[in-house]
Amino acid sequence: MDSIYKQAGHFFDCRQEQITNLSKAMDKPPIILCPYDAELYGHWWYEGPDWLYVLFKKIYYDKCDFKLITPSEYIDRYPSIQVSTPCRSSWGANGYSGVWLNPTNDYVHRHLHVAGDRMVELAKTYPNEKSRIKKLALNQCARELLLAQSSDWLFIITNGTMVDYAKKRIKDHIGRFTKLYEQIKSDTIDEEFVKSIYKKDPIFPEIDYMIYY
Repeated sequence: MDSIYKQAGHFFDCRQEQITNLSKAMDKPPIILCPYDAELYGHWWYEGPDWLYVLFKKIYYDKCDFKLITPSEYIDRYPSIQVSTPCRSSWGANGYSGVWLNPTNDYVHRHLHVAGDRMVELAKTYPNEKSRIKKLALNQCARELLLAQSSDWLFIITNGTMVDYAKKRIKDHIGRFTKLYEQIKSDTIDEEFVKSIYKKDPIFPEIDYMIYY
């Protein structure tokens, strides 16, 4: 824990100094964006959750000149800001998307694109659906699409670890999505099938397919 407190304290002090220096040249409070891949916490970065907890406690209890805020909250508060388009980059090898798009896994993307287009089609064809079973199926389609799009599968294939499992997960989710898509379009929804596949991966219980509208 001593190391976690030292690391959190160092990060805290560096951000305090960075914000103080930037403020001298700005007419509004600067914003420092700190994005982290959630799967790092407790996985690759074992002490990550404890570090984050200690950091938040320091920000709350210690004397500092900054507060935590989300990007959208900052924009709401300071809407007159410069618009920019960052260059594409990632935390993957070489700093771009080669980990998730290379000869070992590129075949997956055409299936993901088709499913993504079909999900938008479903949302626009059945906006704010009132039928309980059809809405259940539509939400499950959205769930299966997100599961198929998980970057972990392509990452696993690239690194050659548990490749068969990753390929099976992609195939399963795309297969379920496609079957549901066809059932919805033909108005032949199998409610037991919808419920059974939800039980296999009961994630995003509050998902709303209309986010694809």
